[in-house]
Amino acid sequence: MNFRAIQAIYLFEMARAWRTLLQSIVSPVLSTSLYFVVFGAAIGSRIQEIDGVPYGAYIVPGLIMLSLLTQSISNAAFGIYFPRFSGTIYEVLSAPVSYVEIVIAYVGAAASKSILLGLIILATAALFVPLQIQHPIWMISFLVLTAVTFSLFGFIIGIWADGFEKLQLVPLLIVTPLTFLGGSFYSIDMLPPFWRGVTLFNPVVYLVSGFRWSFYGRSDLGVGISLGMTLVFLVACLLAVRWIFKTGYRLKA
Repeated sequence: MNFRAIQAIYLFEMARAWRTLLQSIVSPVLSTSLYFVVFGAAIGSRIQEIDGVPYGAYIVPGLIMLSLLTQSISNAAFGIYFPRFSGTIYEVLSAPVSYVEIVIAYVGAAASKSILLGLIILATAALFVPLQIQHPIWMISFLVLTAVTFSLFGFIIGIWADGFEKLQLVPLLIVTPLTFLGGSFYSIDMLPPFWRGVTLFNPVVYLVSGFRWSFYGRSDLGVGISLGMTLVFLVACLLAVRWIFKTGYRLKA
């Protein structure tokens, strides 16, 4: 394992995040704070509690997951797309660095930025609502696993995209709507039976449900199911990345 190569790529990607601090950290935190103000004041005045949890606190895991998913995908997608766009990716591919080391470096940097952002949002949420984390180890585990999984997904998107428009296509048109419809701001038990059944086909439901369980010990679905679905998606992303490097898809053309 070439740890020097991993370190070089990782530090370069992290340095890029510090150079764009307003866009990478400050902007998502401000957006999340607005969610607390709008949803907490407008909807919280009408829905006092869900499953015994105050509404303002209930939406915290969903808001963290919303930022985590979108930022993980964006960070990883832009991280690998720009070397392709500028042509510097060929220098990396021709260097004595395996594809495993390349993936670890780029995905690790994207996941690190997303995890840091998630922790900052968690600290920000504590200023608005009283929080309790009943299962902190599970919370960190879900946070890391989700960040790594969707950073891999973003890495795939960054290789697939052949233009800047496509980089934002999946996060804006697919991931964000799925997150809003995935129980981030409500319990799926509040839905009619038909729509609750439809919602179960939304993979984000399992992520939000498991993450919320780590906070309050309550969830719409079993934590085992949530963890299993996340691992299935992680394995699928790993297989897709392996196929990309094996075939050279959009890398060697």
